Amino acid sequence: MRKHIAPTAVLWLVIGAAYFFIPLLATFLFSLRKASTGHCCSLAAYGTIVHNPEFWTTLRLSFQLSLEVIAISLILFVPTVYWVHLKLPRLRPVLAFFALIPFVVPPIVLVVGLLDFYKGTPQWYYGSPYGFLATAYVILAFPYMFFSLDAGFRAIDVHTLTEASQSLGASWPTTMFRVILPNIRVAALGGSFLALAIVMGEFTMASLAAFHTFPTFIQYINETQAYPAAAVSLMSFGITWAAMLALLFVGRGSRSRVQVAGAH
Repeated sequence: MRKHIAPTAVLWLVIGAAYFFIPLLATFLFSLRKASTGHCCSLAAYGTIVHNPEFWTTLRLSFQLSLEVIAISLILFVPTVYWVHLKLPRLRPVLAFFALIPFVVPPIVLVVGLLDFYKGTPQWYYGSPYGFLATAYVILAFPYMFFSLDAGFRAIDVHTLTEASQSLGASWPTTMFRVILPNIRVAALGGSFLALAIVMGEFTMASLAAFHTFPTFIQYINETQAYPAAAVSLMSFGITWAAMLALLFVGRGSRSRVQVAGAH
């Protein structure tokens, strides 16, 4: 039996799609204009961006920062959230409260406080994006990583999995890497892709800390070149949405989550 879609649902879907895609289409058409005449159509703006060495340098820096932030976040938060769910469930609301702080404190206030707090630390840390900026981004990504992991742990029976693993003689590292992680793989990857999108688009912290990342490069182009600015904005949007699409495909694999049966 075929399901009928209500006309009002189709109408609102069309309105939502138009609200989303019309600005993108207008930006794309603007990016195709020639700098000499202002008329359509030319890919010169995209060529200007692609052949700019700063584009690749800043893009590589932001991507490397995102990988560092993902690695640090997983190393810190996976064991912490696992232990809280296993042994200290009363601390979960406390962690959830701390995870909301980056939402409440504006990034401009947060980075100023961090710059003052870490003043006097070694130059290799304070003056390096892989040190100071990565630390700031881990804090910024904390809510997304925590709530993603928390949802993953709440979807599995942590106590049963741990007891079953240890009853078979597994150590704590074996339990973590061979039992727990496969079961929260989707949640961990989901938080990782969200962290990637955050790092690739964060401007305030990088700008105030005087680090030249991909978002600061976009801002510089926006201030100096009109048509390439539209082109690089669309390219940045595409990178972010690629991360979101990856999150969507990862979510489809949640049905294949592995469980370890308890001893009979």
